[in-house]
Formats: sequence, C-alpha cells, structure tokens
Amino acid sequence: MQGSPKKNSLFDQTKRHKGVGNATSASRQTFYGRVFGEMLQFQLMTEKDRREAAAIERRRAIEEERKKRIFNPKQRIIGTDIKALEQQIEEKKKLEAEKRKIDQIFDEQLIKSDQIALALGRKEYEERQKLAREINDFRSNFQKYEDRREFDLNDPKAIKRALPARVHDADPRLGISSFQKFEGEDLSSEERKKIQMEQTQSWLQQQMEERESADKERKTADEAYKAAVIARDQRAIELDMMERECRKRLERACCMFNRALADERYCVQQEKNRQEKEDNMAQMYNNMTSDMMTENPDVSFSNMGPNRRIGFLYKGMSEEEREEVRKQQLAQVEEAQKRRADEIRFQREWDEYSNGIQKTIAVMDKELARKERERRIALAEENKRLASEHKNHEEYMNKIVYRNKPTAAFFEQFNKSTR
Repeated sequence: MQGSPKKNSLFDQTKRHKGVGNATSASRQTFYGRVFGEMLQFQLMTEKDRREAAAIERRRAIEEERKKRIFNPKQRIIGTDIKALEQQIEEKKKLEAEKRKIDQIFDEQLIKSDQIALALGRKEYEERQKLAREINDFRSNFQKYEDRREFDLNDPKAIKRALPARVHDADPRLGISSFQKFEGEDLSSEERKKIQMEQTQSWLQQQMEERESADKERKTADEAYKAAVIARDQRAIELDMMERECRKRLERACCMFNRALADERYCVQQEKNRQEKEDNMAQMYNNMTSDMMTENPDVSFSNMGPNRRIGFLYKGMSEEEREEVRKQQLAQVEEAQKRRADEIRFQREWDEYSNGIQKTIAVMDKELARKERERRIALAEENKRLASEHKNHEEYMNKIVYRNKPTAAFFEQFNKSTR
C-alpha cells in the first residue's frame, strides 16, 4: 500500500509525457531511462548516454533560441521592415502633432468657455447682490419692525410708553375689575350729577320733539294713504264699468257673427246632403248594372294572354276548373306522402350508418388506448433500463476511469516547446 502512490505518480508522469505531441525521441528515451532507473534503484551511464545527453542539451539550447524568435509575435509577423517602421514612426509623429494641435484648440476653447462662465458667474453674483440689497432696502423702508401688526406684543419699551393705570377719575380705561377706583372716591359727584340731570332733560326734550314729529309724519302718511285708497277704488269702479260695457258689446257682436255663421253652415250642409244623395243614387244604379254585380265571366279575361285573368273582375272558377284543381291537389298529396316516406327511410338508414360508425370508432378508440398504454409501459421500461445503464456508466467513469485527478504539473507541460 505504501508503494502504490509512487507507482501511480510514475505512471501519471509517463502518461503525461506521452501526451506531449512535440517532444523529441531522445527526450523520450532519456525520460524512460530516468524512470526505469528510478524503478530499478541504480543508474547506468555510458559514453553513448553522455553523447546523447550532450546532443539533448544542444538541441535544448537551439530550442530556447527558437522560442525567443517564435514566441515573439511582433518579430515573427512584422519582421524588420525599416522603411515601413520609419513610415509608421512618421505617421505616428504626425498623428501626435495633430492630436497636440487638437488638444491645444480644445484647451483654448475650454479657457474661453471658462472665462465666459466666470463672467456670467460674476454677473449673476452681482445681480444676486443687487437683488439682496433691494430686498433689504425694501424691508428697512416698508417692513420695519415697529410697523408690524403684533409689535405691541413684542415692543421692548412697551412699559415705558404705556400710560399710568389711572390718569383721572373720568378715565374710560377704569373698569369694574381695574382696582383703581373704589367706593367713596367720587370727588366730582356734584358736577357729575348736574351734568347727568342736564343730559336727562336734553334727552327728554329730544324724545318729545321726536315723538311730535313722528306723530305729524304718521298723520300725514295716513291721510295720503286714505286719499290713495279712495282714488284707487274710484278708478277700479270706473274700469269695472268700462269692462262690463265692452263685454256686452263683444257678446252682442259674437252672437250676431255666430248666427250668420250657423245660417251659412246650414245652407252648405243642405247643399252637400243634396249632392251626396244624388251621388249615392248614381253609384247604386251603376253598381246594379255593372259587370261585377251581374257576374259576367267574360270581362275577367285579360288582353295579355289567353290564360290571364283580371283580378278585380274575376268571380271564381268553373266546375271543370275546380275538378282539375282537385286532381292536382290529390297528386301533390300523394307526392308529399311518397317524399315523406323516402325521408323517413333515409333517416333510418342514416341512423343505422351513424350507429355503426360510432361503434367502430369506439372499438378503434379502445384499441388505440390499449396500444398507448402498452407503448407507455414499454417506454417506462426503456427509460428505467437507460437510467440504470446511465447510472452504471457514471459509476464506472467516476470510480474507475476518472479515479486519478489531474494535477498542476499536467497543465504546466503544455506550451513549452516550438515543435
């Protein structure tokens, strides 16, 4: 068990060495000699082996030099075309000069844009400063702190500017709850009473004058209202009398017009009745003597053909024609019965045919279902078999074929030679 890892490593090295397609035969022999030497635990070195080793070293040096040439794609593909290289250098210099010129133009344009942006920024800053100054001036002139609506609540000198709690006894600010004026402190009571009496007398005089004036105005208004009412009633009476007179005249005229209209309508109706009576008598006579009432069969024949009749003059068929119609009807009845019997027979045959087809289809469906079940069973068995084979194959590959995992040395052996 201790020797197996070493054998496996040698086997892997041998297999990796065989996998390199561009290795030389001499290197193979040297490799095999080294491998067998390790296996036999002794080393054989002869003159021939030394020559072969020298040849291998020489070929290895040549291979290293070849690698330097081949693994350099620039030298391998382009070569050493001096004129082309010089032309490329000149073109590269021209491109660099054009690029520097374009960069310089862009830089100049960028500087101009920066200058314009700075000028616009300064202008905008000045406009903002000007607007701020105008706003501050407006605030200082028209929005002063002392002009605010609630300045009296926030005035720091409100107490200094406020009036004393009591200036004199007639101060209107002294209310009931002011605690500034008490009972017994009425110093000007006499003057106040005198003024109150005079004021009361003036009020009474003014009320009396106002009452007298109101009485006079009320009496004047009542008299004017009574006069207006009397005039209105008088005018209403006059208008009523005029309306009655107009109605009487209108009724008399309407009666006379209606009477004349009735007389005219009576005369017209009498003439109309007489004319209608004469027309009825003439129509009765014409109907009694017409071919329709006399039932003349000859007048029903049309000039369009021998068998054509005029509908509004036709009075019915003759006995021969009725007999012919009966025969035709009997023939049509027999034909209809025969056609009905044929339809019944065809329907019965069609039903039998349909039932047969349905039975056949049912049998075929059962057969197809049975075959489908058999196919599914066979498919399931085949899938089981394939799954078992796939599982066995994976176990074989994982446990037997892919037992040895590749190491880093296996990948490092590639791209080492130019052959």
